[in-house]
Amino acid sequence: MTSGILNVLKPCGMTSHDVVGFLRRTLQTKKIGHGGTLDPDAAGVLPVFIGTATRLLEYAVEGRKNYRAELKFGIKTDTGDDSGTIIASSEVRVVTEAEIQETLQKFIGEQKQIPPMYSAIKKDGQKLYQLARQGIEVEREARSITIDALELLHKTGTSLILDIVCSKGTYVRTLLEDIAAELGMCGTMSFLLRKQVGDFYLSEAKTLEEIAAAPYAYLLPAEAAVQDLQELVLTDKQALRITQGVKTTVRGISNGTYRLKTITGDFLGIGSAESELVKAEKILKQFQADAEMI
Repeated sequence: MTSGILNVLKPCGMTSHDVVGFLRRTLQTKKIGHGGTLDPDAAGVLPVFIGTATRLLEYAVEGRKNYRAELKFGIKTDTGDDSGTIIASSEVRVVTEAEIQETLQKFIGEQKQIPPMYSAIKKDGQKLYQLARQGIEVEREARSITIDALELLHKTGTSLILDIVCSKGTYVRTLLEDIAAELGMCGTMSFLLRKQVGDFYLSEAKTLEEIAAAPYAYLLPAEAAVQDLQELVLTDKQALRITQGVKTTVRGISNGTYRLKTITGDFLGIGSAESELVKAEKILKQFQADAEMI
């Protein structure tokens, strides 16, 4: 069965689910998932996991994200972007670059954010955007997010272009609305490009047309999703025991999470170590013992 990761350049106008459907047909396999939803009007990096690599999806979702976004002043919409219906408006006041920079600094660091109604979060089994389309608004619990960086790239009299580095779960639309409100105006997102998800970058992403022309040429190994984890090279006996679910002693190892590799370089999956005992967390490949080890 095909297994690996595709770093897809999602185009505007497609949902993340549309991309997965396209790749299911192209690769003729059903076991596919994506690492972090992108709005239909947004473009950029969408890591897509195929086959056994889907077991590592959670590690892609955990990775830091980098966006380029445009904030348009003067209007607020029900969706948080300029595809929605205008629900509020304000005059566009003149703001200096110093005032903008001071405002952006207020949003750096850990904070709470209330997810927008137009999101894929579920409430009592229904996605919020499905409720929103019915005109229903429900109470949402604030979530912890972290904004690592907010860089002003360009300003006009009516808009800002920003680069944003943030944690998982951050809704850029909501962040931009909050920045506009802090500046005393309504605001909405008019452009969004995702430049990075964890170890997947825009410069290396491939279009659906490129992938369709050579479906397997751009397939990355599953290990690409966890390059930031420490590598642990196991002996054959350790590899056999751990991939069979047996906690195994590895002398001198520090507590933490590791990429498990064989002496010959095969990637087996993810393990964790505590008090010099290593146990399997996500095994993608069982180690095959030779006759002498059995």
